[in-house]
Amino acid sequence: MDAKLSPDQELNFSGIGIASCLAIGLGGAALILDSMSNRLPWQGMSLTLPLLLSALSSAALGFWVIPLLQALKTGQIIREDGPQAHLKKAGTPTMGGIFFVPVAVILACVLSNFAKEVVAVSALTLSYGFIGWLDDWQILRRKSNKGISPRTKLTLQVGFAAVFCLWLMFNQPTGITNIALPLIGASIPLGFVFWPLAGFALVAESNATNLTDGIDGLAGGTVAIALLALGAVVAPTSPGLMIFCAALSGGCLGFLAHNRNPARVFMGDTGSLALGGALAAVALLTNSLVILFILSGIFFVETLSVMAQVSYYKATKGPDGKGKRLLKMAPLHHHLELTGWSELQVVAVFYIIAAILATICMAIR
Repeated sequence: MDAKLSPDQELNFSGIGIASCLAIGLGGAALILDSMSNRLPWQGMSLTLPLLLSALSSAALGFWVIPLLQALKTGQIIREDGPQAHLKKAGTPTMGGIFFVPVAVILACVLSNFAKEVVAVSALTLSYGFIGWLDDWQILRRKSNKGISPRTKLTLQVGFAAVFCLWLMFNQPTGITNIALPLIGASIPLGFVFWPLAGFALVAESNATNLTDGIDGLAGGTVAIALLALGAVVAPTSPGLMIFCAALSGGCLGFLAHNRNPARVFMGDTGSLALGGALAAVALLTNSLVILFILSGIFFVETLSVMAQVSYYKATKGPDGKGKRLLKMAPLHHHLELTGWSELQVVAVFYIIAAILATICMAIR
């Protein structure tokens, strides 16, 4: 008589399957891209080696850090108004960004021989990770979903963005204030207007990535795809930043070994804010904002869903102070869940969309 798997076992195998497919896909893509560009995959100046080293290091470190987070009682506080299926996740350790982001950043700095542009984006990444850590810590300390105030978070984000932009201003590559338009080979000169746009990009990208982090494996996988694609795009002109992107992509993959459904740890704002900041910082340094916008399609739509939900609720507010909801719940991934999609379905579809966007970017670079 055939042994029948329990629902939890089936879920576990499905989660492993999706995460494994992503890891194999990104590893294979890195090898192919290296061979197409005549890079040796076993050398530091490649996509493959930083990706694999970071993935293995992050995954291995997670087996030590996650029990430590559990011992420190860093269990996630789940929103009571969220999908009811998420309530069982209460108590799962959060703040997972503290182990995979630093590992990736250190490897990137070492493999790039501490190139100044890699050190700069690493500093911005860790700074945004620090903001996320403050928010996560306050949530855990207060035992509620309210971390640091939105004003404090925004002030810190703008402050670190301003410092990075000042560094960029005095160390800017030629033509950085001209926004490159891929495919048509033209650019738009922005002059001073570029700098407010740069600050906005850093803050907006980090918050958009943060909004996407709401389902097991969703943010980690989609950001891993975006980072590897961005690394491939910037490789010809910025090999150091190629290494940085590959290492951080690998860090996300190593984290997914523990965060795939059902998750044993969440990245928290510590991870999501850092990842968004990293994407934007690399794009600014390499004049790849248009590429970043395409790669961030999922993050952009997730953000729009929240803005539309809030705007529609306010616009339809009646005398009783209550308005109508455009979606069952925002961001979009929660709306899809409440319409009957499973978490695994949402993650699989979003991974596919992210891969399509990445392919488009590499085709038009």
